[in-house]
Amino acid sequence: MRSMIGYLVCLIVAATIGFTFAPRKALDVAAEPLRPDRLQINGMLYLDQRVVAVGERGTILLSDDQGVSWQPATVQPQRDLTLTAVVALADDNLLAVGHDGWILRSADRGAQWQEVRHDSELGEPLLGIWSAGGTHVLAFGSFGKFYQSDDEGRTWQTAELSVDSAHLNGMDGGPDGRRMLVGEQGLVMRTDDAGQHWQTLAPFYNGSLFGVVRLSAQRWVAYGMRGHVFVTGDFGHSWQQVAVGNSLPLYGHALLPNGEGVLIVGAGSSMVRLDGQGQLVSATRLSGLGTLTSAVLVGANRLLVGGERGVFQGTDSSVAARAQ
Repeated sequence: MRSMIGYLVCLIVAATIGFTFAPRKALDVAAEPLRPDRLQINGMLYLDQRVVAVGERGTILLSDDQGVSWQPATVQPQRDLTLTAVVALADDNLLAVGHDGWILRSADRGAQWQEVRHDSELGEPLLGIWSAGGTHVLAFGSFGKFYQSDDEGRTWQTAELSVDSAHLNGMDGGPDGRRMLVGEQGLVMRTDDAGQHWQTLAPFYNGSLFGVVRLSAQRWVAYGMRGHVFVTGDFGHSWQQVAVGNSLPLYGHALLPNGEGVLIVGAGSSMVRLDGQGQLVSATRLSGLGTLTSAVLVGANRLLVGGERGVFQGTDSSVAARAQ
């Protein structure tokens, strides 16, 4: 689960990867390391030529050159707490969440952040945040924590969700009101009315699921522990396992453009690519990147992956990966 990721003691990885989306053999590795920031990165997004990365010790990093150089954002108040996820709203507004129920808000594309929520007494982490792009935002996390905001994250209310205190790890959805939420012990929930009613799906896996991806209104992908990947073509009525030949946990993903599928990353520098139908295209393990927790596209065919070990620059046909 993402809380486990957040407690790892490690370095930042922001690996700029030249990525072509056609099927191909395992990538050659050629080292051209950049200076690493010694921080764990748990979430990233790309917004109008800017990359925003969040991680341990309340750090938020900004890059305006596709990950080549990074600058720290201003966070008020600064807390020694792990940030786990970040999301973009409309009009340059961003939100980030983390441990102790911490929620931060930025109105200037991530340059400055202000605290809007913090619960030191409860001390339980928020593990994810999701928005369809409007004013409505959902934040979720450990022990079934589920909050909603209807004013772009300025104020928050507890939302009712029957999950028996299960950790909630990942969410995705679309403007048509269809959403899915995944968590520990194979929990999968869905709604087709923008969250007014949630349905818990029949279990098909008893391990933790860390992420879910919407490929279309009917086709979704869920992934998690021990390299398990599942795909549904009927909005969760039935699921089929995708054999990726990998027993390592998968933690994050980047949706590829033009309906070309999704790239999933995880422990052991794992990278799993599925096409737009959820079929396996490739499954590789890169050399020297350690655990990867997040990924984001920057530009047409370049990718940043975040995790635990170093900062590396790739070319259009290779991945640079050398631990510091």
